[in-house]
Amino acid sequence: MKNLFEAARVEEVKQRIALLRPDSERQWGTMKPAQVLEHCSRGIETALGDKTPPRVLVGRLLGWFVKPKVMGNDEPLRRNSPTARMFVVEDERDFGTERLRLCGLIDRFAAAGPAGCSSHPHAFFGRLTPGEWAILMYKHLDHHLRQFGV
Repeated sequence: MKNLFEAARVEEVKQRIALLRPDSERQWGTMKPAQVLEHCSRGIETALGDKTPPRVLVGRLLGWFVKPKVMGNDEPLRRNSPTARMFVVEDERDFGTERLRLCGLIDRFAAAGPAGCSSHPHAFFGRLTPGEWAILMYKHLDHHLRQFGV
């Protein structure tokens, strides 16, 4: 399974982020590239334990059922999946600043390894192992880079 603890995956994602442009055209969704970079940063901050969002009701009801379907293969995340409110970015962002921030967080997550992962439950999926955090972080980044064709 592809995950963000693998040096090759970290390099791949960062190369793809380098291809993203402020005016890259999205294939789905509503966020602009700079907003997506901030959105992805918030996800990694959650995996690192910097942010600890509460569980959402739908996750408590369905997260246990959906989790193995997402974590059990290398299939990309589905388009237009619901986003927890705290991860929605509506304000304008500086593209260069957000790109540097995200790449720094990716490096921090990879360098920290399993010991650096949050023990706080994911808002939708609940408790995740460090390996599951690493899979989810890769899939989330891949999902949004695909959103902009990179």
